[in-house]
Amino acid sequence: MIFKPWTAALVGVVLLGAPACTPVGVVMGAGAATGLAAYQERGVDGVARDLAISGRVLDMYARFDHTLVGAVGVEVYESRVLLTGQLESEDRRADAVRLAWRADGVKDVINEIVVTGGGNLLDTAEDSWISAQLEYKLTFDKKVFAINYAIETVGGTVYLMGIAQNEEELRRVKDHARAVPYVQRIVSHVRVKEPAPMVTAAPGGS
Repeated sequence: MIFKPWTAALVGVVLLGAPACTPVGVVMGAGAATGLAAYQERGVDGVARDLAISGRVLDMYARFDHTLVGAVGVEVYESRVLLTGQLESEDRRADAVRLAWRADGVKDVINEIVVTGGGNLLDTAEDSWISAQLEYKLTFDKKVFAINYAIETVGGTVYLMGIAQNEEELRRVKDHARAVPYVQRIVSHVRVKEPAPMVTAAPGGS
């Protein structure tokens, strides 16, 4: 499927309209965003690829049932799609997952959508505040490469995606999340980098 310009605009609108979904440092100009993307583990191409996938998923939702766009949080990292939010039925959740899998380039779909049976139990202002507080903590922790993390908070549950340099860094990120008031649960879908291979000197080398 071709990634249409209006779909890119839709991604921007959804990100701005759903501040509880926070790729760390997402609020910036286009030039700064491109520069920061270059420092991420996934690089500029990876960021662009993930944004394109997110746009395709949202396009699928808009064509099938436009209310899914506002009800389901879509976070994409390394072609893995994290779905969050609340829907009133199992059928609606199944539709959201099925459509996400149909988007070009998707390698995995992580379903964290909660079925409520009707009604909305979310406090979006509180969730947004939690995400902002955690973003602040990570940004100013010199032992955390904050740019490699994406944060989404739904109903007091903090969902983490991204790439950790090592287990210690991921532990620090989780500790920061636990220290934020009103956080009820932390769910990590973060990938920990493989340790660099040991370089051995060639025989006879100095």
